[in-house]
Amino acid sequence: MQHSMISLTLAAVSLRDLALVQAVHRHGSFNSAARAMHISPSGLSHQVQKVEQALGTPLFERGGRKIVPTAGGKRLLLQIDAVLGAAELLQQTARSGAVAFGGELRLGVPASLGPYLLPHLIGPFPQHFPGARLSLSEGKPRGLLRRLHEGELDAVLAPPMQAASGIAVRPLFFEPWDLMLRADHALAGRRHVALEQLDAGDATLMAENHADGMPGDGTEHGHVQDVSLESLAALVVLRGGYALVPALARERLASIPDITLAKLKGPGQGREIDLYWREAMPWREDIAAFGHLLLTLAGQLPVLRKLAPAKAVEKKTVGKKSAARKSVGK
Repeated sequence: MQHSMISLTLAAVSLRDLALVQAVHRHGSFNSAARAMHISPSGLSHQVQKVEQALGTPLFERGGRKIVPTAGGKRLLLQIDAVLGAAELLQQTARSGAVAFGGELRLGVPASLGPYLLPHLIGPFPQHFPGARLSLSEGKPRGLLRRLHEGELDAVLAPPMQAASGIAVRPLFFEPWDLMLRADHALAGRRHVALEQLDAGDATLMAENHADGMPGDGTEHGHVQDVSLESLAALVVLRGGYALVPALARERLASIPDITLAKLKGPGQGREIDLYWREAMPWREDIAAFGHLLLTLAGQLPVLRKLAPAKAVEKKTVGKKSAARKSVGK
């Protein structure tokens, strides 16, 4: 639409003028409309004439007991209603800026994290961000970061990895791996198992944690599968061997028949989860508060370990040329 084609006389018409015209149509009387709009009848008549002159056509038939629109006025009044409706929507949209994240946080989470962390987040989110909606998208970490960079998401939870310039990151927490075994495995029933006790070739690995591929044909490092954790458990039941799974999923995976879980011996076996967002986003205070909420939740969940405050520095830019920090224990 070429807004430059609007005449100067029409440009001088205000939304208030259009609202007065709408009131005359609604009440069918200049006197009643004037009382409703808190203006004198003569002042109202003058403003309506101003709009008619700007449009170049009369809107109402005058002189009768009831003010009725002309044939052309009926069509123009529909457009006036549309203009006022659009103005109201514009105002509502602008006011939503006072709500955290402009009214909606579009959060991306890996499929191996979302179902197990989000139940703890959905409850406190509206308490900390009243009026804001949390919209969730699951996917692979690299795909989520691409969507973040392209503006489809506002924030992403993912392990440390290389991201495009303009993306900021804040480390949040460390989640240890649990060992998932078939119930008849030789190590089943033990509470703790060391990686040295396992044959790497028997592992069934999540593709999400091995997005960069592995050297060789993969057999000496286990089978990489692009499946959900529940499907990963089904493969362990079918093939035997073992899989390393995030500790937050322990309760759900332990309920699967013919599956048993154990903790891994030794430190550093797990993954770090970070919060990513675009540096240019206007909701910096909101994203900082959201990061604080996630850290609080991590402190309340026994299986997670909050990262040291000295490490959890906000707005650390990750550029294309920066070295990717590798997942712990990968």
